[in-house]
Amino acid sequence: MTTPTTPTWLTWLYAPGDRPQIVAKALTAGADVVIVDLEDAVAPDRKEYARAATAELLAAPHPVPVHVRVNALDSPAAAADLAAVAALPGVSGLRLPKVTSAEQIVRVAAHTSPADGGAPALYALLETALGVERAHALASAHPAVRGIALGEADLRADLGVREDSGLDWSRSRVIVAARAAGLAPPPQSVHPDIRDLEGLAASCARGRALGFLGRAAIHPRQLPVIERAYLPTEAEIEAAETIVKAASADQGAQALPDGRFIDAAVVATAQRTLSLARRR
Repeated sequence: MTTPTTPTWLTWLYAPGDRPQIVAKALTAGADVVIVDLEDAVAPDRKEYARAATAELLAAPHPVPVHVRVNALDSPAAAADLAAVAALPGVSGLRLPKVTSAEQIVRVAAHTSPADGGAPALYALLETALGVERAHALASAHPAVRGIALGEADLRADLGVREDSGLDWSRSRVIVAARAAGLAPPPQSVHPDIRDLEGLAASCARGRALGFLGRAAIHPRQLPVIERAYLPTEAEIEAAETIVKAASADQGAQALPDGRFIDAAVVATAQRTLSLARRR
């Protein structure tokens, strides 16, 4: 379950593992988390080099949390990826693509946990219809699971979806599953057009309305757009402050002078808004 000490991450920046110079730049781009990608961003004949380069770069910790997206768990490359990077000091999380069963997650946790405990944080990516159907089972598969998220490009292909709205049910399913498992709200999947910042902002606004929190990015120019979209507005902050102040004076349900009714759930939402506002 998220707590006041849990980091509130809004931006995750992908960088290809076979281009260490790009990874190095990503580490200073301002993202909350950098994701070194050994999967889709790396050609088959570059997998071994990407693995070795990532292991060298992450042999020491970095100021920014770094996650590594390994190859699909049913591929031969996944075992080599996990053996090479799971125990590195610079790796704070592993992102597991195309997960479809809780058993996959349990096996990864068993093979990456050091003898003294402290398994790396695991993040399951749901990219198939089967993965979405099993969302809650995946979210609650192991204590090392800290988050789930959609991989929308693969899911779109699996479902044959032609309109963006065709993914809304899957999005809501994953959001509900994450919260039911006591995890933070998931981030949105990437917006693939790095020049379409207006479209990115509109998509983020819709994602925020659905219940997502933050978004993955594939280029640094997307980061400020995502953060701006997910931070509360001045009006939202002012409304939240009014609610929290009223609740501190009277613990019960009540109506504000402007007619708004507030109870414990409304106060909790206001407190979350103010927590996010501290990032501004």
